[in-house]
Amino acid sequence: MALLSNSEIENIRQNANIVDIISNYIPLTLKGKNYFGVCPFHEDHSPSMSVSPERQIYKCFSCGVAGNVFSFVKEYENVSFLESVKIVADKIGYNINIKIDNKQIPHKIEYEIMNYATKYYQNYLNTKDGSKAREYLKNRDINEDLIEKFDIGLAPYNKDDLAKILVKKYDQKTLNDLSLINVDGANIYDAFNDRIIFPIHDLDGNVVAFTGRIYNSNSHNAKYFNSRESNIFKKGQLFYNYHRALPDIKKQKEVIIVEGNMDAIRMDFAGLSNTIALMGTSLTKNQIDILKKLRSRVILMLDNDEAGLTATLNNGQLLENAQIPVFVVRLSDYKDPDEYIIKNGKEKIKTLIKEAKSFLEFKLFYYRQNKDLTKTSDLINYIKQIIDSVSNIDDKLTREITINKLSKEYDIPIDLLKEQLKVEPKKKVVPKEPNIKKSSKYERLLKHIVFYLLNSPIYINKFDNSNIFISIKEYRNLIQEITYYYQKNKDISVAAFISYISNSNLYDLTISIVNEIDEELDDETFDRYLDNLTKIGKEDKIKQLKKEMQETLDVNKKMELANTIIELKKEV
Repeated sequence: MALLSNSEIENIRQNANIVDIISNYIPLTLKGKNYFGVCPFHEDHSPSMSVSPERQIYKCFSCGVAGNVFSFVKEYENVSFLESVKIVADKIGYNINIKIDNKQIPHKIEYEIMNYATKYYQNYLNTKDGSKAREYLKNRDINEDLIEKFDIGLAPYNKDDLAKILVKKYDQKTLNDLSLINVDGANIYDAFNDRIIFPIHDLDGNVVAFTGRIYNSNSHNAKYFNSRESNIFKKGQLFYNYHRALPDIKKQKEVIIVEGNMDAIRMDFAGLSNTIALMGTSLTKNQIDILKKLRSRVILMLDNDEAGLTATLNNGQLLENAQIPVFVVRLSDYKDPDEYIIKNGKEKIKTLIKEAKSFLEFKLFYYRQNKDLTKTSDLINYIKQIIDSVSNIDDKLTREITINKLSKEYDIPIDLLKEQLKVEPKKKVVPKEPNIKKSSKYERLLKHIVFYLLNSPIYINKFDNSNIFISIKEYRNLIQEITYYYQKNKDISVAAFISYISNSNLYDLTISIVNEIDEELDDETFDRYLDNLTKIGKEDKIKQLKKEMQETLDVNKKMELANTIIELKKEV
């Protein structure tokens, strides 16, 4: 558990004006008593997010997101709730020291082992035995600052140095699963030996794997040796250097993707610290989701070979399909960013990044490859490929310019080219109404009642005195939590309760109600809700009793149920 009390979290929230915090992320305009801005959580073209300074909550009327100041920062920054509290506290100058109880961290032992191995490799690089590896790194222009920043180390030449230490402290199976040791009968030896070690971190900065690279030109081993996937290492769920690059990505709203670890390190050396590296050749769905949450434009700068060219096309298309702005840098005459920077320097690579081409421009180049456009068949094929590409682009201006360019360049009637376009009509974003159409009349009433309870203690007391039993467990539990919160804090507000319920499975229900219901509080209306809830409850009870009557064969039981139904009908 975090060593931070609910009262301290609430104190931070009360001192943080939600309008001030959100306006650091998106422009807000005052309209009436609320502020409005373009929602950053969906493709919004007109201001659909409302921010209420009075209630200290935000709500998007298109995509359905809602919450308090911590919810916004949590979603926008893609961090945990506690991290969002820390960010808000920092913004208002409120000093806190958040600590996490390590007993609650999943895979704590695995992280501990990998951290130990990292320190061991780092220390070994600085020993006398590491002189040749240090010389190799120096010749590759990897200076001491980069070695320290990227936790670069060295695995010993002796095949069991680290294994001897680890097996005394940790379980052999865990060590083997983490690709740190190999077991051959009674012999246990290091999986990595005589290689320069590059640690791989997860999104939170925990070391989860290693890449080992040979540095001895006389070695006959494979150039690279990588950790196998494990409980903590899933290649398709992370990027190399993500945790270091994240602050600069957020600041610049731009992420550069390269292929190799050395490319990412070299880019950082060049001052392009918003660079991450692929963990394979093709982006996975998880990685696309990670990039989408960054809300940044992506620049693909993959290796300058046929495989890199194909990977750029395929990955660019995945990004474009996910509506992520994508641009491309190609390194003519150089294998990869590492080689380019060594040969041309920092400023040249920065210029290339500034001049990155749109993905459409890249496709125009790619589809011309190996085609003789003086031949009718090749030209037709090329034009069809371009038309298919622009058909998938939402931006009308880009489509028009591209079609006009093709028309002029190849003397083809523009109307003929437009006829070939297969533009799917864009689906209109419909305001989200969570479950409202599927909700029963009973559940809709409960939502209104919860809304009242969240907004005033008067209605909490009224509901308690009504002694109404709530048959839907999720709502019953939520109302109990609201009552408990009020009894403990002697007050209630939507923004405060959202913070309180943030780590509960009732959070989503709370947010959906806050998003869906918005009405003026009125005593008579609330009393009517309670009466209707009681009536519907009794009607449901009557239906249940009638069903029991049909199912029972006991005559006396039938009579008893019938009398109960008659009494309930009188009350209804």
